[in-house]
Order: sequence, then C-alpha cells, then structure tokens
Amino acid sequence: MRVFKAALFLLCLVPLAHLGWLGTHAGLSANPIEFVIRSLGDWALTFLLITLGVTPLRRLTGWNSLIRVRRMLGLFAFFYASLHFLFYVGVDQFFDFHAIFQDIAKRPYITLGFVCLLALIPLAVTSTNAMQRRLGGKRWVRLHRLVYGIAIGGVVHYWWMVKRDITVPLIYALVLGVLLAARLWRLRRRARLASAALSRPPA
Repeated sequence: MRVFKAALFLLCLVPLAHLGWLGTHAGLSANPIEFVIRSLGDWALTFLLITLGVTPLRRLTGWNSLIRVRRMLGLFAFFYASLHFLFYVGVDQFFDFHAIFQDIAKRPYITLGFVCLLALIPLAVTSTNAMQRRLGGKRWVRLHRLVYGIAIGGVVHYWWMVKRDITVPLIYALVLGVLLAARLWRLRRRARLASAALSRPPA
C-alpha cells in the first residue's frame, strides 16, 4: 500500500508538472494567465469529485484499501483550489486587494468560488487522525459532509464562469449528479434497514 500511495502522490502532481512544462515551452495558449487559472480550477474540481467517488467505488469493487487514499485526494483538491485562487490573486490581480474584494463582491461566480475555498479550509485542517479524535467521530463526519455542498458550489462556480460553451461544466455536473444519487441511495437503503430492524419483534 505504501508503494501505491507514493505512486498516487506523484501522479497527483503530474497536472502541476505538466503546467510547468507548458510554461517553459510556450504552450499556455494565447492567454496564459487565464489558461493556468482555469486548469488549476479544473484539477481542483476533478480531485474533489474523485474524492467523493472513492466510497462508492470501494463498495462496487470491494477494494477497501481505497479508503486509505481518500484523505490524500481530498488534500490535493484543496491544494489545487488554493493554487487556483493564489494564481488569480498574485498573477492575475498582482495582489491588488481592492480589485480582488470588488471582484468577490460583484461577480457571483467569484463570490461562490471564494466561499467554497473558505469552506474547504476546515476540512483540510481537520483531515488528520488526531483532529478526528479531538472532534469526535460524529462531529467530524458532520463537518466533512460539507464536501457535498462544496462540490455543488464548485460546479456552479464553473458553470457561471464560462460564457458560451458549457460542455465541460455539464460533464462535471453529470458526474456529481451520479455521485449524489449514489449517496442518496445509500442513505435511503440504510434508513430502510434501520426501520426494518426496529420493526422486527424481539426474539
């Protein structure tokens, strides 16, 4: 498992390395700043959806070891989301915080993206086993359910950002819809089983 996790860690860094390679080989399109910002945002949302897909995939395949890499994938989602925002702040806006705050206040897609990034922070901070123990299992689970709302917000953020071609955000929306449907089905199944157990006469 250690080898797999190490290989996965390196694989998760490939998108960043690819952007670096494109940057040194004049491959960042005619608008390199926008290209990098959007690419980092794409990967943040991709890793977020992959993280949400770990549990249903584990249940489908029976590969329980997958749960051990969910934390890493979630942290990479936060990593790429942070780079997405920092590149916007530092490279696109040159740390002009007045203009940045105006953008956040006036442009709904930036407002939503900023809120989603802020919501990811407590999930990243509490991702360790020590923080899970400190919060307690139930509170930790309730907190980390925020990830579903963040994923929805991330897809909407992307959808509002694009002006014409909505193909890519539509794909993200469809994938997220499947993941949310799987989650809802699981919750309903658990509720039915619990109800059936309560309705059984005592032995």
